[in-house]
Amino acid sequence: MTIALEPTYSPQAAAPTSRFGSRRGVWIDISEEPSLPLSAQEIEAFETLDLIYRSVCAMVYNYVPTSGHPGGSVSSGRFVSALLFDAMDYDFSRPLSEEADIISYAAGHKALGLYSMWALRNEIVRLVAPEMLPTDIAFQLRLEDLLGFRRNPAGPAPLAAAFKSKALDGHPTPATPFVRLSTGASGVGLASSIGLAIAAADTFHEDSPRVHIVEGEGGLTPGRVAEALAAAGTASLKNVFVHLDWNQSSIDSDHVTREGDVPGDYVQWTPCELFYLHDWNVIYVPDGTSFQQIVGAQRRAMSLDNGQPTAIVYRTTKGWRYGIEGRASHGAGHKLCAAGFQQALEPLVSKTGRQLPMCEPDHQRCAGGSTSEIVEQCFWESLSTVRHVLEANHLVVTRMSERIIASRERLYKRQRQVAPSSPRVARVFAAARSRTTPESLVLSAGANITLRGQLGKVLGYLNKESNGALLISAADLLGSTSINEAVAGFPGGYFNMQSNPGSRTLSTGGICEDAMSGILSGISSFGHHIGAGSSYAAFLAPLGHIAARLHAIGNQARQSLDPSPYRPFILVCGHAGLKTGEDGPTHADPQPLQLLQENFPKGAMVTLTPWDPQEIWPLMAAALRASPAIIAPFVSRPSETVPDRKALGFAPASEAARGVYKLRSAAGRSDGAVVIQESGVAYAFVEQTLPLLERTGIDLDVYYVASAELFDLLPQAEQDKIFPESVAQRAMGLTGFTMPTMYRWIRSDLGRSHTLHPFSHNKYPGSGPGARVISEAGLDGDAQLAAIIDYVNARKPRASHH
Repeated sequence: MTIALEPTYSPQAAAPTSRFGSRRGVWIDISEEPSLPLSAQEIEAFETLDLIYRSVCAMVYNYVPTSGHPGGSVSSGRFVSALLFDAMDYDFSRPLSEEADIISYAAGHKALGLYSMWALRNEIVRLVAPEMLPTDIAFQLRLEDLLGFRRNPAGPAPLAAAFKSKALDGHPTPATPFVRLSTGASGVGLASSIGLAIAAADTFHEDSPRVHIVEGEGGLTPGRVAEALAAAGTASLKNVFVHLDWNQSSIDSDHVTREGDVPGDYVQWTPCELFYLHDWNVIYVPDGTSFQQIVGAQRRAMSLDNGQPTAIVYRTTKGWRYGIEGRASHGAGHKLCAAGFQQALEPLVSKTGRQLPMCEPDHQRCAGGSTSEIVEQCFWESLSTVRHVLEANHLVVTRMSERIIASRERLYKRQRQVAPSSPRVARVFAAARSRTTPESLVLSAGANITLRGQLGKVLGYLNKESNGALLISAADLLGSTSINEAVAGFPGGYFNMQSNPGSRTLSTGGICEDAMSGILSGISSFGHHIGAGSSYAAFLAPLGHIAARLHAIGNQARQSLDPSPYRPFILVCGHAGLKTGEDGPTHADPQPLQLLQENFPKGAMVTLTPWDPQEIWPLMAAALRASPAIIAPFVSRPSETVPDRKALGFAPASEAARGVYKLRSAAGRSDGAVVIQESGVAYAFVEQTLPLLERTGIDLDVYYVASAELFDLLPQAEQDKIFPESVAQRAMGLTGFTMPTMYRWIRSDLGRSHTLHPFSHNKYPGSGPGARVISEAGLDGDAQLAAIIDYVNARKPRASHH
């Protein structure tokens, strides 16, 4: 039954009935629709596959002790098999095909199920249509690869080594064929999967690849998920389909959401209500074990044409027929070869007449599981039995393989093509190869401009060059952080897949740094765009950190299948530093850089800390040439006067691209070295301290840290030439960020004891105009001068001694 009007709810009989407002989405209970899409033979094939699948899930957990999540893998298996063998259009032989439909496990803890289903699908193809198997086994996931589940490649696993089994991560990563994202961290996977859908829609336009997202009701409870659902509903992402495993069981609860008149332990909505609230289509499947209802719901979802995203909510039981149900099966299962494990496999064993390897009652053969080689041998013997079962069920295997072939035929019948007017992200990287600032971005000495404004103009230049490859968002701060400059010349308003597809500005739920970061990472992951989002550095660096980390992991993992460069997204850490002092210490935060700088593997993250607006282009261009997973520029809020670097005897702004550079050399014999990082402190030094130093006759070598990570990407010999260890041993520092960001550059106890930073007085500075807050923190010109004089005087005895 389709509910055209808003459904009503009565939490208790005496309470007044409440009502949703108008929605574009519809609410359907599939059990009330006359749909029996499958024949008896088709149901038999799906039932047999599910029995084998549940048995494999039990085996994987059994032989990889204390690992995995069997319950949710089992409860989601039936609707996932319907997706892979009925609903989705894809080519099994081309896992990297970008025009194919996508399945994304936002519920990353169901990885045990993902790997089991992938292996069974691969085995079906091997038996009936081997010509469809990718020739490179890296693009397959075989039964043999299940030996690598949650096993570190360095561990003893002779069979895994012999079979060249993949090391299958505990949560999915793009090292696995058909997996586009790293997921599993609370709620990030749903947001990043929605980002994939946005990018796919903007690349292929009307007939874009569908993104099928697997999640559970517990995965809906993080706040970033509500933000992401709001974004998808608002943008009318009709190519998004969430498949919700509503089993009501998490790690700690067996009643996560409200259901009927019974309040939930965690939340007081049902999944259907949450999706409908955010203007999604909702299809409720009251029996999540019925293949008739499952396939009927999925086909019904594909037929909806109202332009809104769709959620199919399957009412299931976690751990169904596993022998352990509910929350007890979430992250745990039967003990090694326990009676419960054997009972779970009995339906499969009775079908085959073959005995699975079972440990003796006292586990003598494998020493209670401690002899990993024996456990691995038993594991493989069990998987070999699965292979025998599939070989013996030729009719079932043939029917399922025909469905995989039909999926490929449907895909090619669609003839999806990248739209001629779609963005060309390669042009962004081509433009960044220029080491000369484009004429339209050149700044004149004495001009007044903000760092954020110049960054916005740089992003806008790149967006025009690439026909709109940058999709931007902000936490309700588009103009405040100047990221709106990046979309100048493009259609105004927010992106909507149906009514405003040309806009480059995304609505990501409002003040929602969490979901925004996840969505932007998914946009970049698709490979045709760069997502760029902005907020206060104080908020975006910590709240965007999880999405950034997963994006970096995903890019690293993808290299095993696709060795192309990383696909960056941009976290604009705006209003950075103490010059945002009017907002007080809650916003003018020195700490964010420490969360990101040098806190990722080399090449994964590039932070940018320009002080002069003229450095923005050289730094952004260098960062794009490096193509890390994340680029995080830290830019301040107030207007700055563009310095006349030549008149001041400073190195040209282009030197910032090296990451660390010598801003100024001592005219004669150097009295010491100062390393500076952060715009507010740098301007205080240039405009206040430097003239005072010249009057006192103190002559210093001055270095600036514009990007620690870009410096790390230079050859070691060049690093040593620019900033030799001898400088680090004799330098003091001035930073508007935290002291640990200077440890690398200031190596001596003397230098560190004289280094100034915002917490030098062991407190957060207060509120007020930026200059006043910098003064309170002891970072203004007078304080810098005093610290430098003390430092120079403290060095004199050492200098004379040597």
